[in-house]
Amino acid sequence: MDNYALADQFSLLAKLMDIHGENSFKSKSYASAAFTLEKLPMEITSTPKDKIYQIKGIGESVGTKIIELLDTGELGVLQEYISKTPTGVLEMMNIKGLGPKKIHMLWKEMQIDTLDDLDKACRENRIAQAKGFGEKTQQNIIDSISFQLENAGKYLYAKVEAFALAFQEKLSSSFPNTLFELTGDFRRQAEIIHELEWVTTLPATHLKPFLTKADLTLLSESNEAVTFSAENALKLNFHLTTENEFYQKLIETSSSELFLEAWKKLQPEERTYSSESAVFESVTVPFIPAYLRENPSLLAQPRTMDLEHLVQVKDIKGLIHSHSNWSDGSNTLEEMADELIRLGFEYLVISDHSKAAFYANGLTEQRIREQHRYIDQLNEKLAPFRIFKSIECDILNDGALDYENKILAGFDLVITSVHSNLDMDENKAMKRLIGAITNPYTTIMGHMTGRLLLRRKGYPVNHKEIIDACAEHQVVIEINASPSRLDMDWRWVDYALEKGVLLSINPDAHTIEEFHNIRYGVLVAQKGGLPSHRNLSSFTLSEFEAFLANRKRIRGIS
Repeated sequence: MDNYALADQFSLLAKLMDIHGENSFKSKSYASAAFTLEKLPMEITSTPKDKIYQIKGIGESVGTKIIELLDTGELGVLQEYISKTPTGVLEMMNIKGLGPKKIHMLWKEMQIDTLDDLDKACRENRIAQAKGFGEKTQQNIIDSISFQLENAGKYLYAKVEAFALAFQEKLSSSFPNTLFELTGDFRRQAEIIHELEWVTTLPATHLKPFLTKADLTLLSESNEAVTFSAENALKLNFHLTTENEFYQKLIETSSSELFLEAWKKLQPEERTYSSESAVFESVTVPFIPAYLRENPSLLAQPRTMDLEHLVQVKDIKGLIHSHSNWSDGSNTLEEMADELIRLGFEYLVISDHSKAAFYANGLTEQRIREQHRYIDQLNEKLAPFRIFKSIECDILNDGALDYENKILAGFDLVITSVHSNLDMDENKAMKRLIGAITNPYTTIMGHMTGRLLLRRKGYPVNHKEIIDACAEHQVVIEINASPSRLDMDWRWVDYALEKGVLLSINPDAHTIEEFHNIRYGVLVAQKGGLPSHRNLSSFTLSEFEAFLANRKRIRGIS
């Protein structure tokens, strides 16, 4: 259990205590402990237990609970609060704009303890009239409940990946003479997974006992498929077929509805195929990988996209957009650089938070100067590997950036992002983003919509206008590879390419482990048809240096 996981436990405990109306002094001490744990420069698991109590901001009570978590994986007092909190009240904690005090009021004073009751109260206009709420909060609650219901039973790709691959291996090793292949959303590299699907030649009479023995629950069955659930949550759907029809069924189940409709018009021959490629060859269409089976236009003009040079993980040469312990990251700059050198990368673009992000220990102008001196020392020590001086600069409410231009001029490049006041209409959002794009120091537009998949919608933007503006001002657009962001959405990659905009797959890493987020950015970039030469983080060190120098020349900045 790392520091972030420990902090989550204490943060949840503090919120639940406030929801229950407990002593605010105690709840604040746990919230403070969560903040302390997130900012520790070392993993607490590597700290001797008797030294944990001596950490500033921990103390005896919190220290004892940390040790309990490390020893047992659970916090007894937290489990006690969870057990006496209605499920609906727990679900309210995911609603934007509802803090613990408002949830306490809804539950204890208005006797609302389910989302259904809360939704009904909103639609009857009772919430808007309650003290401290208002019409805007009421509408936010309605929208958030709708969003939760819409996304119930859905999962991030990254959350199910390990299970899917491990289960595929288990199936293949258990039935070595039978065909099993993952299909559906997972095979298409979708960012959101509704269910895991397989195509198999194993008869249901053999498959069902095996899955039941694996503690899976049968949900439905027919001649064409059987569906199980894992831990009464994630659905596992098995499409039953014969060896003769296996690869045709694989294509059919790993295509979007639009693609499949067009595919069926090609009418592949009814015969046994040895691979998916062979099925495509039978209709004289070059092979299209599953992750591109979205737009049926590829079937008519398959050679308009450079399929051979789509970006791959191995193409990423530098890590752009990462946070160190100078702001809200866990690792030192040197630790980050050493790990990237070990992994074979050529450079690091360090992009700690700007001063407006005070909650993330954003850098003041003085700390920027200190960090830059430190980077100069590291670059002398680590050459030819290079650390570039960057910042993830907050876009303020009026579209201005968080520092004056004379400060921005000291960076090698600037990533601009929105982190605050996310509840905006499209006009407000566009004003802020266009303001940043037109600033000559903006090099990369970070996570364009601010979305968190399955947790919150992004603020509304006009993607075409943003892309057009980035094309005009030579601003790169980020594909933020954090599995919960994947923002810009892959559905706009083709338009960005058409307009000549460079994209950049960036991990937004806050730990060394999150360097590997680039994999998820690559998966969705492939869906959008991004070739490696149009991805900034695929540039070699010399290409990247030349790009930065040329861009500064074009924008007339030093």
